[in-house]
Amino acid sequence: MQENHIQGKRHRKRRKKSENSILAGSILLCIVTLTAVTICLVMVFQYRALQQKNTEVVSELEAVRLEEEASYSQEEVDALIGTAVAEAEEKTGERVSGEFLGRLKTLMSSGESTTDMLRTFFPEEIVVADTGRYYFFPILETLAKNTYDPDAFQADEDGIMHYYQDGERVSHKGIDVSRYQERIDWSKVADDEVEYAFIRLGIRGYTTGEIMEDESFQRNIEGALRNDIDVGVYFFTQAMSEEEAVEEAAFVLESIAPYKVDYPIVLDVEAVTSTEARANDLTSEERTKYCLAFCETIKEAGYTPMIYGNLKTFMLLLEIEKLEEYDKWFAYYDDAYYFPYDFKIWQYTNKGRVSGISGEVDLNISFDIPGN
Repeated sequence: MQENHIQGKRHRKRRKKSENSILAGSILLCIVTLTAVTICLVMVFQYRALQQKNTEVVSELEAVRLEEEASYSQEEVDALIGTAVAEAEEKTGERVSGEFLGRLKTLMSSGESTTDMLRTFFPEEIVVADTGRYYFFPILETLAKNTYDPDAFQADEDGIMHYYQDGERVSHKGIDVSRYQERIDWSKVADDEVEYAFIRLGIRGYTTGEIMEDESFQRNIEGALRNDIDVGVYFFTQAMSEEEAVEEAAFVLESIAPYKVDYPIVLDVEAVTSTEARANDLTSEERTKYCLAFCETIKEAGYTPMIYGNLKTFMLLLEIEKLEEYDKWFAYYDDAYYFPYDFKIWQYTNKGRVSGISGEVDLNISFDIPGN
């Protein structure tokens, strides 16, 4: 496989790294252990073995990063680093460079989370934290990368993210809604410069397996269209076979037949925390196969399929290299995204505020108009 080939090259490359790089993982491990951070960084030394399928983990979208924040006094930082250095030098028989220690000390003193520190030291890999464990994935050269300029993203005073080119705003403001937003005043939503909305069409129950339409779907899609807001729809999958995936797609197509849907039809691929969830034990190969069956059915009907997920979805639950031809809707709740591959829409918060919606709502930014 291409991934195995890349891993082999990276393995040979790392054996030639300098003393500082070799000691980086050891020192981080010692520090995290000493500060009682519950996520065991022993995986730093074992990450080459993490090519195996990582399907045993389950967590909600909002918990994807699971980063434990910690703050330290200057005395604590000095003490922790001193102890870590002593243990690392004893373990490796080599001295630790002052340059590396200074960098590590700066990161700890600034309150960086463990995950952020790891991402700093391993920039050529995607670091995913989930349920008490870290996973490291090489960035595949065979997959298309996004070309967005991180400095071109700017949030306004209301927390709305925009993207600028040559001083001109070129991004589009969107939301996604379900029954949890209750009754929405779509005329006010339109007045708040919302250009598009993804409406949850339905779900497959994660215990019963029953397909159910979102109770607010018709009201929401009709309200959005009536106020000249473009719409897409999404469906939460718990398919256990290709047949069930096609069944989900057919249900979506039948439900949108009366409406003008210009934005993509999205398959929402998330894990749930319930131990009874029917799709928990799927392998990434199986889940990818079902995802492809859904997307192909949507594509054959003349619509644009899209896949929604977060770091866990694309790196742990799916085989992303097999989904290259389909657009991605990426969820990552921060001021800056962390994902090297191409995506069309970024869901940057689930705590947004929009006129016409009484509570919090997901906010999205897109960079061109996807869909038909």
